[in-house]
Amino acid sequence: MHRQPAKLAHILYPAANVGLTAGFYHDLFDLPIRFVDGERFAMLGETGALLAIAGADEQVADLRVAASFKVHSVEDTLTRAAELGAVLQRPTQEGAHETRAVLRDPDGNPVVVYAPHHD
Repeated sequence: MHRQPAKLAHILYPAANVGLTAGFYHDLFDLPIRFVDGERFAMLGETGALLAIAGADEQVADLRVAASFKVHSVEDTLTRAAELGAVLQRPTQEGAHETRAVLRDPDGNPVVVYAPHHD
């Protein structure tokens, strides 16, 4: 069966103050701010993998830095991940803009998988 490849979408950084942290990375690296959703979430960068700043409500990886992969199907990805030795950390849930889940790779690193509500 042919699977659609996932896309490394962003690296998720937890932040106590989304605006302050987004401003830091914007000012330090001249990263363009793509959008800010109050103190919940900010996305910075232009192309390729982006930098995501997650406020308290969006810290799905338990205050750890995590790669976030955009996938075609969260459930199919979780099934395949389990076959490959991953452990489910946070079950599938509906976020403000996506369906997401968090797993841990075989070394225990958090990995976020998500599918946007509208692509």
